[in-house]
Amino acid sequence: MQTLTVDVFISVDGWAGGETSPGYFGYFGPDLEKWITAESALPQLVVLGRRTYEALAGLPEEARDAGWRRMSELNTVVFSKTLGTASWPNTRICRDDLVGEIRRLKGESDVPLRTMGSLSVVRQLLDAGLVDRLRLMTFPLLVGPSGREPFYADVLSADLELVEHRALDGRVLLVEYRPTGRDIPRA
Repeated sequence: MQTLTVDVFISVDGWAGGETSPGYFGYFGPDLEKWITAESALPQLVVLGRRTYEALAGLPEEARDAGWRRMSELNTVVFSKTLGTASWPNTRICRDDLVGEIRRLKGESDVPLRTMGSLSVVRQLLDAGLVDRLRLMTFPLLVGPSGREPFYADVLSADLELVEHRALDGRVLLVEYRPTGRDIPRA
């Protein structure tokens, strides 16, 4: 059985983006670049939702760095009921039930599964208990009213165990959790 790792880049106040925020919230640095390069080099099957795929595939040429090029070459499954075709090589569109297909892929894939962004996909996979690792890359800012895509909205409660943590570039916090399957503490 393969693992599923979820990577979510968020602000301290829980937004996955902001109306005026640049990529990486403007905090891209050498450690973050090394982390992205190392993670992209690992064997993996990328799982994306339509909106994230379209945002990445639609980046202008000047924004397509080595990390983008590597990601666009990885085997990728895009979950969408509306997307007709994919421009990336090694990419297939899946219209099947997300939870059922991920269960199947975890059982049959030769490589671990990983998703980046794709918040609606992430929420469904968390709620179904299919996430093995939740990695939060927390950027040092409060996005405030310009925030868009609140990561924590509508996520069911879950008990998490801290697996690893470290600071990148002296300012970005990478925290990795493992869902325990236990109920959260209650009063």
